[in-house]
Amino acid sequence: MSTRKEKLVMTYLCKVCSGKKTQLVSPNEIAEALCNKAVLSVAEIDEILASLSNDNYLDFVVSDSKNGYYYCVNLKRKGISYITDAKKSRKALGLLILRSMFLATVSFVFGIILKAIFKG
Repeated sequence: MSTRKEKLVMTYLCKVCSGKKTQLVSPNEIAEALCNKAVLSVAEIDEILASLSNDNYLDFVVSDSKNGYYYCVNLKRKGISYITDAKKSRKALGLLILRSMFLATVSFVFGIILKAIFKG
C-alpha cells in the first residue's frame, strides 16, 4: 500500500467490515466518511479498491441498484489484520527513533568524555 488515500480507504473498510463476511458499501459512503481527511472522487475510489484487491487486501464486486452502485467488499486475511499491522509498524518506527536518539546522546557524551581525558 503506497498512498495516503489507499491507507485511509483501507482503514475505513476495516472499521466498516469488522466481524462481517461481506459488506455493502457505496462509493458515496466512503467519500463522505473520509471527506475531512481527503477529497475522493468515485473514479479514485474505483482505482483504490482495484489496487487493494491486487495487493491481496480484499475482494470486491460492483453491484448495481436503483440508488446507484455499491461495492460488495470481502476482506481477506491481510485486510483483516491491516490495522494491527499498521499499529505494529508505527510502534516499531517509534522505537527505532528512540533508539537512534539514545545512541546519538550516548555517543555525544562519550565524545565529550574522551575530549576531556585527552585534552587535560
